Amino acid sequence: MNQDNADLLNEIQQFQQANPEIEFVDLICLDIPGHFYGKRYPMDMLVKIAKGSVLKLPKNCTLLGVQGGVYPIGDYSLNDGDPDAPRRLIPGTLKPVTWENKPLAQMLITSDNTDAPIEFEPRQVLSEVTQRLTHKGLHPVVAFELEFYLFDKQLNQGKPQFPRDPLSDDADDQANMHIERLSRFSNVLDDIAATAKLQGIDATIITAELGPGQFEINFNHHNDPHVAADWAAMFIRLTRGVALKHGYRASFMAKPYLEHPGNGMHTHISVYDDYGNNVLLNNNQQALRHAVNGCLTLLPSLMPIFAPNLNSYRRFNGVVNTAQLASWGFEDRDASVRIPESNDKNLRLEIRLPGADANPYLTLAALLSSIEYGLENPQEPIAPLNDNRDSGIEFAKDVLQAVQHMASHEVIQCALGKEFVFVYCENKRLDYLQFMQDISEREYRWYL
Repeated sequence: MNQDNADLLNEIQQFQQANPEIEFVDLICLDIPGHFYGKRYPMDMLVKIAKGSVLKLPKNCTLLGVQGGVYPIGDYSLNDGDPDAPRRLIPGTLKPVTWENKPLAQMLITSDNTDAPIEFEPRQVLSEVTQRLTHKGLHPVVAFELEFYLFDKQLNQGKPQFPRDPLSDDADDQANMHIERLSRFSNVLDDIAATAKLQGIDATIITAELGPGQFEINFNHHNDPHVAADWAAMFIRLTRGVALKHGYRASFMAKPYLEHPGNGMHTHISVYDDYGNNVLLNNNQQALRHAVNGCLTLLPSLMPIFAPNLNSYRRFNGVVNTAQLASWGFEDRDASVRIPESNDKNLRLEIRLPGADANPYLTLAALLSSIEYGLENPQEPIAPLNDNRDSGIEFAKDVLQAVQHMASHEVIQCALGKEFVFVYCENKRLDYLQFMQDISEREYRWYL
């Protein structure tokens, strides 16, 4: 047994000793749409896997549609016999699940660093990017900020309702942006924060946002992008579970209300060299501007990752602090790429365009590749919003147009993998076509 397996086995055995009541563990992995798939195993089988037993799941689980549909993408799904592919346990992610009805555990799994990694698995795509950057002496430090809404547990004719204020029992008394809303919903928010800590997620600040029942959570920066993405993915899962336990629904849908702000996945990225120097400072911060230009140049062709669903594009409708162009600025929350005020050590980009419905692994892979492109193809960016409020580059505002831009882009194919780009774009195109198979009430009203 190698040292990695020995450490993993030790982690599992210590967990069993601390949680003898837990008999089962969910082994889970994020698919392309950002949902977890996996299997529930007895804890004893987890020990066998750590000792070297093979862990396999169907390869095509990774490319299921938003609703779990199986799509004919190339030779996958329907023409390849649906083969299994190896997965591995991710150390440090075995944690108790406290929002279910009975004691349970969960642990992340992945195909990256296995004998046969799945080239379109989101975590594997991120691994390829980070390994490439490491070989170039570039080491990113990243952090996410995630926005989400709480809703009443009961939908109203299929539509979300504001959560009822626990003190006033009034759905309209939301105290937008006020600290009182954190107090009024403290039971569920405190439980979310405590559960995140139990999962090993380094969450910090909770903010009451502008939308009714909308909140934001900040995570600390981490020098391993995989861990940062793991935190975001796990936080989404636990927030939904904890909210249900308290009688609410939690959603990271990009735009649940047309008249209120959408949910973003703000992503902070700084880059360091092998000696710990902030690369963005180079040449009097010229490298920062080159990195910005890389993000703005590739952003229009990466929209299917930043805005993966039809609803995602409703977020770009001009409500406060949501960019409608690929733009940048210093301390400007209307920009797609914001440069927050900071000291030299922490100089960074905050990319505000991705929605909270984006896949965190793929978002990081796309943004890191964009920064890499900018550093290696040094060009000055367009004027910042601080100098010109109309500065910006157009990007697609619908799914099909965005997919067309991404599918044929050679730089993105090279950065993220040609096979991944093909599979991902087909997945999004087929999701959209499947969604359009439903005839809405408005369609009958207008055209019947």
